[in-house]
Amino acid sequence: MQEKTLIVTIDGPAGSGKSTIAKAVARRLAFSYLDTGALYRAVAVEIMRRHLSPEDVEGLSILFSETAISLVRDGMEQRVKVNGRDVTDELRSEAVSLLASRISAKPEVRAFLLDIQRRRGRSGTLVAEGRDMGTVVFPEAEIKFFLDASAEERARRRYRELRAKGEAVDYDEILKDLIVRDRQDRERVHAPLRAAPDAAVIDTTRLRIDEVVDAILGVIRERLAGGEIRPGPRSPFPA
Repeated sequence: MQEKTLIVTIDGPAGSGKSTIAKAVARRLAFSYLDTGALYRAVAVEIMRRHLSPEDVEGLSILFSETAISLVRDGMEQRVKVNGRDVTDELRSEAVSLLASRISAKPEVRAFLLDIQRRRGRSGTLVAEGRDMGTVVFPEAEIKFFLDASAEERARRRYRELRAKGEAVDYDEILKDLIVRDRQDRERVHAPLRAAPDAAVIDTTRLRIDEVVDAILGVIRERLAGGEIRPGPRSPFPA
């Protein structure tokens, strides 16, 4: 009988800290890590490289038929390759982020990426972060979290991140774009951004990263201790 694996999902809006926190949780658990936002950004990078309009249905169909996206583990980091080309360092620009949010509402893009995401869920214990991990991609996940924070705090985090990379950015513009992205993500017809009914919701506005990580690990330990779920084969927690 195959041992039950454990999937932890961490969803939330842009700037809620889910990427940093999901990586830290995966590292502490010795689980695999899946950054699904990187997949949408990879598609956005390829759309921009081909100078396509995201409304070009035929062009997108050709892109999907000619594009292979792979996720490569590099230590505890995740590298993203498009047709063998490493695009990881291209994924975090504001232009790519905005286009990724826009195309994430398109059912054809979501269908293209869904199988890639679910295959990772079948490969063992996993921490998956994104916007619809607990509601659409892994609705059967054993433990789900939804991270949130005020728009102002999320914009400040994004501003500091981009400034640290040497990009010339304006806080007010970032805040305005973030509010637009929030509206797009929450109001889209297909898989809108929302917390799963069985997700633990954590407001990270005034919390440090380590505090959120500890809170998440505490919930996982509690669920395991209560016998609600069993640890996967690589979990550091006792069975």
